[in-house]
Amino acid sequence: MLLSRDGVLVIGIVPPPSRMEARAHLRQAVREAAAQWQHLDIEAVSVESTPGTPPRLLLPAGVAGLSFSHDAGLSLAAIGLHGPVGIDVMRVQDIADWFILARDYLGPQVAQELAACPADQRPRRLAQAWTAREAAIKYSGLQLAEWNGSAPACCLQALPLPAPYVASLAF
Repeated sequence: MLLSRDGVLVIGIVPPPSRMEARAHLRQAVREAAAQWQHLDIEAVSVESTPGTPPRLLLPAGVAGLSFSHDAGLSLAAIGLHGPVGIDVMRVQDIADWFILARDYLGPQVAQELAACPADQRPRRLAQAWTAREAAIKYSGLQLAEWNGSAPACCLQALPLPAPYVASLAF
């Protein structure tokens, strides 16, 4: 467990290399964590996911928000008992066309802030900005799209992870 507060639970696992296996293991870990967290039998907890819509956690008391994120070597899930959540994890890496990526997907202000920061800090700051944007988009149930001048309204929190990962939670 990485975080538990105010009806939000974040868990992480080291997944198997196969994307399909990683998805299955994370869903099982979510069921186990939710059952323990809410003092339920695991058979009373299920994950519902339909392509094109955010996943949901089905509990006896109702439906909880659910979000997943995977990167090589780490999978995260966030559960929101009181509504939607979004989570994103990314391995920090140097990206050659970082400015174009930032401008097109994070907006001109973030691109300029990244351009102004020291080069050795840029990969981490870009990853943090990217995960914040992705988590907010997942929170809102939207698909990733180029910057349109607005950001979804939500609270964002950076999650403490060991290098080389960064992650953000939207709630």
